[in-house]
Amino acid sequence: MQIIISNHSKEPIYEQIYAQIKKHILTNELQAGQFLPSMRQLAKDLDVSVITTKRAYEELEKNGFIFSVVGKGSFVSEQNNELIRERKMKVIEEQLVAAIQNSKEIGIELTELKELLTMLYKEEI
Repeated sequence: MQIIISNHSKEPIYEQIYAQIKKHILTNELQAGQFLPSMRQLAKDLDVSVITTKRAYEELEKNGFIFSVVGKGSFVSEQNNELIRERKMKVIEEQLVAAIQNSKEIGIELTELKELLTMLYKEEI
């Protein structure tokens, strides 16, 4: 599992760790039941505080991506892909509503907004 920390990012380090582990889980690079490095080991590998890795692991556990077993460590949870898709769709809908409201405020027509969305969707991100 590769995690890259950027000291230039505005995103806190624990969020960078959280987001990258979450991505590894959602793309099946990390499989259900797979053992994760201990918080101490990950902190050492990334040269960050154990408090930082602990916070990332707590967020991952709170959101159902991992589970911990006392004395054994942390493991990847079984993922409900349909539930994950629904959550993502809700976030996308909220972001699109905000984009539509902003577009209307500055007079962007629906056709122009569709063109912009199509162009951005086709770009490699």
